[in-house]
Amino acid sequence: MPASLPREDRLRLMKFVCSFAWADLEIQDEERTLVGNMISRLGLEEDRKQVESWLKHPPRPEDVDPTEVPPEHRQLFLEAVREMVNADARVDEAEAESLALFEQLLS
Repeated sequence: MPASLPREDRLRLMKFVCSFAWADLEIQDEERTLVGNMISRLGLEEDRKQVESWLKHPPRPEDVDPTEVPPEHRQLFLEAVREMVNADARVDEAEAESLALFEQLLS
């Protein structure tokens, strides 16, 4: 996961990741751990509190608009979201549907 992305895009990525953690309406410990690891990998330590706040209250829907994902970063966003969906080793119906829709919108 490249920390070389512009900060705005790294934060946008984390908004999507956190919004997918909320897909089943429950944040699991494995999902919190994944978010913490992604914060480190993306060099977002100074934004840790902001990102973690999205695990307390999901990002607003208008803040996670797939059409705003830069085309050159779509694969990266999709991989990160898939990682989140699989973080707790359980993919429920709502998560699967959200992921399928996200994949379609980024295609």
